[in-house]
Amino acid sequence: MNRAGENVSNLSGELSYKSFKPNPLPPEPALNIDSNMVSKLVEANRELVKLDTASKLIPNTNLFISMYVRKEALISSQIEGTQCTLDDVLDPELDTNSNLDVADVVNYVQATNYAIERLKTFPLCNRLIREIHSELMQGVRGQDKNPGEFRTSQNWIGAPNCSLKDARYIPPNKEDMLVAMSDLEKFMCENEDYDALIRIALIHYQFETIHPFLDGNGRVGRLMILLYLLEQKLLSSPVIYISYFLKKNQIEYYDRISEVRRTGNYEQWVIFFLEAVSAAAKDSFETIEQLSALHEKNVALLPKTNRKADNIRILFNYIEKYPIIDIKHTSKQLNVSYNTISSAIRKLQELRILNETTNSARNKVFAYSDYLNILKKDTL
Repeated sequence: MNRAGENVSNLSGELSYKSFKPNPLPPEPALNIDSNMVSKLVEANRELVKLDTASKLIPNTNLFISMYVRKEALISSQIEGTQCTLDDVLDPELDTNSNLDVADVVNYVQATNYAIERLKTFPLCNRLIREIHSELMQGVRGQDKNPGEFRTSQNWIGAPNCSLKDARYIPPNKEDMLVAMSDLEKFMCENEDYDALIRIALIHYQFETIHPFLDGNGRVGRLMILLYLLEQKLLSSPVIYISYFLKKNQIEYYDRISEVRRTGNYEQWVIFFLEAVSAAAKDSFETIEQLSALHEKNVALLPKTNRKADNIRILFNYIEKYPIIDIKHTSKQLNVSYNTISSAIRKLQELRILNETTNSARNKVFAYSDYLNILKKDTL
């Protein structure tokens, strides 16, 4: 047994196996917060303050937020093996798209928006975690795996289609899981022992170790990071995509979580997590700067007065939220005639803000490519 927990025996005979039973948080003995961890903690908090300040100063904050949420949803889903791109998620025909990979990401966006709204009147707790899971699994792969309910059977982690005997990691059995989730909920609500960033590092590790759902644990666990940052007022809006760093360092991400379970070394995980927060905050800050500069440059190009100019401005505002469009769908969404939208698109093409991405005479698709190229970083 180490301070992270112990392996316990289940069943007997040929069916016997060992599952991991985590110890409750905080770790005992307490974390060794050395000078290296302190400097990483100071840097991560500083980068979050810088990002939060920048996010309050940008024009059209809500437009940027909607794109940030989509990017985090996409990258987090890609970590789990979802095969789709930002272009797929922004497809104007999305409402008729039956691609399950895209649906995974769209559900993540909806779950995020739902959770952020809910967080205004409700704490981050087991009930909210189950509600998030329910939103995440609606109508997609995994919908048969008890959406919104903690598991009532054993799960395990390993190669695709591997058996329990060949599993790389076996989370707590259902009884230990329920106790562990109850203990985790208490820890989430206390906020007394460590800095909020160290606490969410511990919370994320513990949730992934408990693995309380039959599917979707990774996505829920990463979404909890964002929600905790918002709840603790470290960010005022969801302008960070933490999965950016975790995807880039995916093997190390899993290895460091495994190391805690293997040796009880929480410290190496916390340091890695603080590095992830700093890197993600810096990346988000740079993205905000680039998108803001692009916005200002293109607003200056738009015609200034008359009704036609107003329609062009309306369309420009729309493409900052939906950077891939077609005429028919856009006309319907903006409640403006087909010909008016067609004319406004032509003007934005002349200004080199929009470009056509199809060669067909019908169902032409147009993209705000400069905007997309900024957002696409690390999503491919």
